[in-house]
Amino acid sequence: MIAVWILLGLLGLMLALLLIAVIRTVRMPSKASTYVPDPDPERAMAYARKLSRMIQYETVSRPETDLREKFLGFHQVLAELFPLVHEKLEKTEIDGNLLYCWKGKSDARPLVLMSHQDVVPAEGEWTHPPFSGDMAEGKVWGRGASDTKCSVMAFFQAVEELLAQGYVPENDVYLSSSCTEEWAGDGCPKLVAELERRGVRPWLVCDEGGGIITEPVGGIPGNFAMVGVFEKGKADVKLTARSQGGHASAPVKHSPAARLADFIHEAEHRSLFRRRMPPEVRAMFETLAPYASFPLKLVFGNLWLFQPVMLRVLPMISAQAGAMIQTTMAFTMLKGSDAYNVMPQEASLGVNMRFIPHQGMRESLDIVRRLAEKHQLEMQVYHASDVSAATDIHGAPFQLVQRVIAETFPGCAGSPYVMTGATDARNYERICDSIVRFAPVIYGPEQMKGMHGLNENIEINCLPGAVDFYQNLIRAVGKAE
Repeated sequence: MIAVWILLGLLGLMLALLLIAVIRTVRMPSKASTYVPDPDPERAMAYARKLSRMIQYETVSRPETDLREKFLGFHQVLAELFPLVHEKLEKTEIDGNLLYCWKGKSDARPLVLMSHQDVVPAEGEWTHPPFSGDMAEGKVWGRGASDTKCSVMAFFQAVEELLAQGYVPENDVYLSSSCTEEWAGDGCPKLVAELERRGVRPWLVCDEGGGIITEPVGGIPGNFAMVGVFEKGKADVKLTARSQGGHASAPVKHSPAARLADFIHEAEHRSLFRRRMPPEVRAMFETLAPYASFPLKLVFGNLWLFQPVMLRVLPMISAQAGAMIQTTMAFTMLKGSDAYNVMPQEASLGVNMRFIPHQGMRESLDIVRRLAEKHQLEMQVYHASDVSAATDIHGAPFQLVQRVIAETFPGCAGSPYVMTGATDARNYERICDSIVRFAPVIYGPEQMKGMHGLNENIEINCLPGAVDFYQNLIRAVGKAE
């Protein structure tokens, strides 16, 4: 009898909590994201032509390859497109990497605007040739259109126009652009070392990463400014299984391929890594809640009740959202025997890992290492780096970025966002406490699919907003208290 009363009491408590959540949701004002770019067509096309020129100059970078001469040619294109920047600003070139200094009235709060020059290779069959810079269907097409020559063009153009107006910034402004970002090379570290040598400590760094994302979560329509505030760590891991090999006509148990398969199966079907909602992810869902339909609003707006459920279902609903709450492990490369009838003496598995703050590089790698040992696999780790520091979403620099977003893109909500990929921005951590990852252009489903894929493009009508954002940010930092 006592058990029944306890059960009824728990049921009553659950219903009461659910009723409270429903009442809070009903009282929550509904919002709609209304921002849609509507620029002057002539201005948009002028920017598109500049971006097209930049795309036409191929800037594919390759690991551990000296391509300085190629990038010096790209710098000539930049000098032609943005003559005042190159006349008025102090330019420093280091092995193809660029740093420009625009001296302001004060050096108290330096601002760094950055994005990379290099692009990934363009393979496969494209609708528009990858280095054509074609302008068609309201878009600029080509490798680098969205990742990220669009933002390089935008901040160069922003400074070009301010210089033409005779504007002098209140604080020093730096333009930073590496040529090794796509393979996490040493370009950006060299630029940071140069700033460190000069004693420059930026007040704010704005790099690529997030952007104005169309429908960031299924069921929440519209454009939202998703501002990256930290990056997950990463590592490439090679797992190797060895044996004596042999003829396939007499296969032995626990062969290299089978042990790798057992490892993959166990990793896929066990919860190796803890799920936890970082405060930045919680803030993201709370920001999006008023824009959602009732069911999502109920869940996102009442995480005090539904967070445990969210942690369980998010990876099933969205791989992107799931990656924001746990360390991830992706199996990307497999190699075994070169012949159907030969048992491999060696088989290997390539794994790409991304670390979350609550379970960083060391702990996550230890988990994988123990599982590898269980299946008699050797483990080697390459290109490992831990999770980046998080920018304070309540601090003055982040709040200033939010105000500039609201000013530049009326009706577009700004939200913190977790970068599941990697950028050059992490290199600035040692000299800057406030780093945001935000390219002020619109990334719809087509643009998201094209990055590092086929038919990369960017909408022409979003380019003026990107230029405006950088101009407004330069002015706003000068007025910040």
